[in-house]
Parts: sequence; C-alpha cells; structure tokens
Amino acid sequence: MATRLPGTDVVIVGLGAAGGVAALPLAEAGLDIVGLEAGSRLSKRDFAPDELANNMRNWPFAVQKCANEVPTMRRTRSGSANQGGGHPMMNGVGGTTLHYWAQSWRLNPWDFKVVSETRRRYGGSRIPAGSTVEDWPFGYEELEPYYDRVEHEIGVSGQAGNVNGKKDQRGNPFEGPRQREYPMPALRWSGFLDKMADSARGLGWQPFPGPAAINSETYQGRSGCMYHGFCNKGGCHVDAKNSPAVTTIPRAEATGRLQVVTHATVTKIETDNQGKVTGVTYLQDREEFFQPARFVFVAGYTYENVRLLLLSKSRAFPIGLSNNHAQVGKHYLSHHQGAGVTALFPFDLHAWYGLPAQGVAVDDFADDNFDHSGLDFIGGGNMWVYSDRRPISAAGMSTFGRAPTWGSAWKAFIRENADRTNSAYIQKTTLPYASNYMDLDPVVKDPLGYPVIRITAEYKQNELAIADYLQEQMERWYREAGAVEVVRGGLGGQMGVTTHAYGGTRMGDNPETNVVNRYGVSHEVPNLGVLGASVMGTSGARNPTLTAQALAWRTAEHLAQNWSSIVG
Repeated sequence: MATRLPGTDVVIVGLGAAGGVAALPLAEAGLDIVGLEAGSRLSKRDFAPDELANNMRNWPFAVQKCANEVPTMRRTRSGSANQGGGHPMMNGVGGTTLHYWAQSWRLNPWDFKVVSETRRRYGGSRIPAGSTVEDWPFGYEELEPYYDRVEHEIGVSGQAGNVNGKKDQRGNPFEGPRQREYPMPALRWSGFLDKMADSARGLGWQPFPGPAAINSETYQGRSGCMYHGFCNKGGCHVDAKNSPAVTTIPRAEATGRLQVVTHATVTKIETDNQGKVTGVTYLQDREEFFQPARFVFVAGYTYENVRLLLLSKSRAFPIGLSNNHAQVGKHYLSHHQGAGVTALFPFDLHAWYGLPAQGVAVDDFADDNFDHSGLDFIGGGNMWVYSDRRPISAAGMSTFGRAPTWGSAWKAFIRENADRTNSAYIQKTTLPYASNYMDLDPVVKDPLGYPVIRITAEYKQNELAIADYLQEQMERWYREAGAVEVVRGGLGGQMGVTTHAYGGTRMGDNPETNVVNRYGVSHEVPNLGVLGASVMGTSGARNPTLTAQALAWRTAEHLAQNWSSIVG
C-alpha cells in the first residue's frame, strides 16, 4: 500500500523546461508546490566537456528512465511497430534543457492562425487533405507578454527585429512585434558565419542572429558563454546555459514554497468518484507513495504527458484521464528534421568548437513569409547555419563521393577536409493529421510493466514538398558562399522519436477536438493542467521550448489568479 504524504496545493509532474518555469509564478503567488522529478540533480561535475559521453553515449548516467521507455514507431495503422534504439530526452532537475542547444525561438504570428490566414490568402482548398490543424484559441499578441517575461527571467540573448512595430534590419524582419529588446546581445558570429550572412544578402535574403537561452555576457550573476565547443548535447560547467535548473527553480525554492522530490517516477494520477484529481502515486527507490494535491500539472515531455494520462484510467475515465472525448494522443506532429543539406568548401572554415546556438538564420522561406500561390504546400522552414565541430563528429563527415569511406584514402581525405564542411539545420512546418497519433503499445512494456507509447505517424505530401523546396534554397545559399560540393539527404517518411514533438493534449476552445482549454486546464478535469509542447497545435519553423515555457508561465499565472474558482 502506498504511503500517504501530507497534502499540498499543487503537484508538478516533471521539472524540465515547462514545469521548471511554472514553479516560479506559482511559488511567488504563495502556493505550496511539490515538484516530482524522475531524475536527479546534476552538478557542474556532470557537465564535463566529453564528446564520447555526451554525444556518442548520450549521457548514460542520466537517461536510464527515458531509455527504458523508448516509444515504438510505425508509419501507418496497418504497419508493425518497432522500438527505436534511443531516446533524445533525459530526466533530471531541469530536464533536457540541461543539454539542449538552447535555441529560444518565438513562434511567428502566422503560426497561431494557420487555417484562417491560409483561407484568407489562398482559399480553403489549400489546407492539406486529412489535416486536423486548427487555429490556436488566441493569437501571438496574447502570448507576447509571456514570451517577454520568460526571456528575461531565464535570460535569452538575441537581436530584436521588431520592437513595437519599429523594424531593425539587424534582426529578424519577419518576427511579430515585441515590447522590448532581448535582455542580452546576440551570441557572436565567427568569420564563416559572417561569410554566410554576406552570401545570404547577395541572394537578396535577410540574415540575422538567432535567439539563445545562453548568456552572451554576465547575466543574473552567471558567466557569459565560453564558446568552448561542447554545448551540443552537453551541459554547461559555467552555468551560461540558462536551464530552469539554474534560473527559475532555485528562485522558486528560495520562496520556501517549492519542494523538489527527485528519483520519483509517477505511475498514476488519482481521481475521486466525481472525476476530480486527488493527487499522484509515484515510486521512489521501489517504495510507493501517494502525494495528495488540490491541483496537478502534467509537465513531462510530449510522449510522457500522453502516456501518463492514458495510464491513469478510472471509473470516471475508462480510456484514460481527460480522455472521454478520445483526444489524448491525437493531433500528433513532430518537426521534419531530416532532409539535411551538407556542403564541402575549398577552404578551412575555422569552425572547431563553438556552439550550435551560435549561428546565422534566414527566415525568408519560413511560415507564410513568401508567396505560396504557385507552390504545392503551405508553411516553410527556418534555415540555420552554425559553428560547431568536434573531433569524433568530424571523423564521421561525408566524403562527397570523392573518397572511399574507409582505409588510407579516407584518412587522407578527413585530414585535409575535416574543417571544410558544414551541415545546415532546417526547421520546417509540420501539420497534424488524423492518421498521425499516439497510443499505448499493446505489446512493448517498460521494466515496471507499463506499456510504452506507440507512435503511428508519417510525413505527408505537404511536409515532403516543404523539405524538397528548402533543400533547394539551402543549396543555393551554400553555392553562393563558395561550396564546391553539396549533398542532400533523403526526404524521409516515418516520424521518429524527436525532441521536437507536439500535440497529444492539444489546446483549444472545443472539447470535442482538444484536451485542454485556452489556459491549459483540462476540459474534463477542472483541477488538472498540462504543460509542455503537447498542448501546441502547430509547430511553425521553430523548436518548441520557448513557446512551451511562455505557455507554462501563462497557465501558472491563470491558476494562481483564479485559484478559488478553479480549485473550489
């Protein structure tokens, strides 16, 4: 029998990017919070600049739970599902923000109104067949104050391109208006990045430095970036990478209102006969505990949020918590991160080390920033070129058909060209479709005996057309900069396990097609909230982190301001 613990106001399941941010406004409002984290607290000693441990072995000391819960994948309902070989996420106080790239993008205004804006400009027939995409229940302007708050609370470096409608050519000319500048200047560019920016201008494009949750200078008493080169899947030993672990979580703990419980694997959210949440059951060192709470936030990653809700069955919710409308797991999408482009240059790029959030972006072909009238898709992509290279990864470079992939000739090619290649990072619009969804795998289970998530999803024609179009633009950019060889990766098909997964608990006003309302509170369970990218209905050409954090702050603030009416 589970040990019953003293009750609390709020339980947050997961203290990563979203849960770790939400804790601060809740604590500052005077609510008592228990944060349950499946991982441990990591220290600077865990953030050694070790390419083997970080990039090749994927932090083996910090991903055990994720590694035991890798989703299975299949392209269609009729296909067989196979389990992947790894999981890109990790557990720990701060979650994957401990080792992510720290790109901190806002969505553009179009991303909130994909359906209405597409119909207005091109007609309703341009919405791809089978897509379940909806407009968000609010626009960019409603989330902007929360973007601003999070950027300053955690610390984001960047160059604004639109402050209250005043454009600045040094920044992104396509971004939505912001109320003030970034709290820190953008990360510096290298000589190669300067060259790529000049080449983009030569094509008539508008390059700019991207935003990053990394200190470009001393901020809040933490060091500026050292550009030492192990930021790609590595932690920061000088605390310049602004995870909630070093920003919002410590400040929430300092109020005396947040209790962090580590090594806590939540197995079920409990409900009473009226369908209200009563708390959560979790395991810690093989001992079972019940943590009563007046309100529960699910704040794991997209796969974990969906999985926990589906596992939390009861008389009131026989197919999963908050799932009486059968929407949990639906409207799944993940960024099409395949279809890569790699270039070979006839000169050294001096790109050793650096960090992937240090780069030059082009948004001319993102979202609806360009005319789609003669194209066979809607949406687009952000093209990103960055400075980031280490010895092991360099040894795995493409030989561009100029040398074999082994032997003395291969070694000679690597020695000559290891610093002459660059691979672009292109984030592309992905839409949700009725045939892309998540559910519980009927066969594969984790070591505790619980089913893992099964992903049934593939990229559709709209997404494949975007990938093909963006590859063409990226090749133009590389050729303009002097590349002598360019290799394009395949367009791909099956959606794999990714750090850019969205949907499954989508936000919207209609409970028939969405799990949570416009404030992130369940349509079916009045004292249950969901945080993270699982509530997002569109991806835009952006990673989800900053948007998920802005939504988390907004949801936490809404709960605190309406505590009595929500909890009763």
